Amino acid sequence: MDARSRASRIRLMAFDVDGVMTDGGLCYTDDGHELKTFDVQDGLGVKLLQRGGVELAIVTGRSSGVVAARAADLGIEHVFQGVADKRATVGELLARLGFHWPECAFMGDDLIDLPVMMRCGLAIAPANARPVVRERAHALTDSAGGHGAVREAAEFILAAQGKLDHLLAGYLDPP
Repeated sequence: MDARSRASRIRLMAFDVDGVMTDGGLCYTDDGHELKTFDVQDGLGVKLLQRGGVELAIVTGRSSGVVAARAADLGIEHVFQGVADKRATVGELLARLGFHWPECAFMGDDLIDLPVMMRCGLAIAPANARPVVRERAHALTDSAGGHGAVREAAEFILAAQGKLDHLLAGYLDPP
């Protein structure tokens, strides 16, 4: 099955953070606070997915107050941090939502993401993903993590579901 057909079935989109929603860099202040940079265009992509009726989740191996703040800012209610087994966590979320694996997309960039990516219906990797991850993804973005990859993934899914044009219409042809 091709990536577009897989995308047409997605009801849950889950994201890793470092290297996907950010560029993967870790910045610390002198007092030990962590800083991350998120792309505002990716944020609008997340909002478009929500408006298109797609459930969203963040599943990350690290724990950070910055991630919690960004998730709250975007209205992402399913946030799992400090996760060692992303596949199990996503599986539990799917069961709770009454969804199935073919209805789930996961976007990841490194080895820890592979078990869930290889189980879900649509595995997406950003341009900066490790080669072993890119080779196993159903879809690749042209953009790197933290630089528009999430937006590309969102628009790809929404286009495959026939929802993108309607969602963009309010911006392209305002009343």
